[in-house]
Amino acid sequence: MDNVKIGRLIASKRKERNMTQRELGLKINVSDKTISKWELGLGMPDISCIESLAGVLGLNVNEILSGDVNINDNNMANMKKTKFYFCGKCGNIIASTNNVTLSCCGQKLTELSECNSKVVENNGNTVDNDKDIDKNDIKVEYIEDDIFVTVDHPMIKSHFVSFMAYVTADKLMINKLYPEQDACARFKRSGHGIIYVLCNKHGLVSKRI
Repeated sequence: MDNVKIGRLIASKRKERNMTQRELGLKINVSDKTISKWELGLGMPDISCIESLAGVLGLNVNEILSGDVNINDNNMANMKKTKFYFCGKCGNIIASTNNVTLSCCGQKLTELSECNSKVVENNGNTVDNDKDIDKNDIKVEYIEDDIFVTVDHPMIKSHFVSFMAYVTADKLMINKLYPEQDACARFKRSGHGIIYVLCNKHGLVSKRI
């Protein structure tokens, strides 16, 4: 095991989460001096706290021990290839990992993508405006074993976030949202993945976490 590599990964992930060494230490019951020692490559996490450390940093134990972030790109079993389809008439959300032809409410559904973010309104017309949000507007907060996602976005009947989704290599979680709710969702943390947010007027936006 490469202590320096492991230390760099710990420091990088800690900073991504805007935590000080002291704050990270408090979460896993070690001192800030211990965190500093790990990050400088002068030691490595003890087996008794490595699982807690991985959880706080959004990693798994193997990633900590190797000092590398492992991303599963197996084409046969990768939920990150999920395609989303949305019916603006009834609010139906369909997700598929394969190419499919779908229709809903008498209309053909087009795959949602960030370069083709057309959605269908209740009157059957498609909207193709500039996006009113981008990935920098998607705020992600790590709370214990959960991921809390928020977006500063209108939530009125004519303009709202229709769903938020969290996709990892082996999991897909979707929160359906409705007007008058807050534009937020909470997901069980499951490693590195992609957060998707769909505005009913401007389309799909994503952010890797």
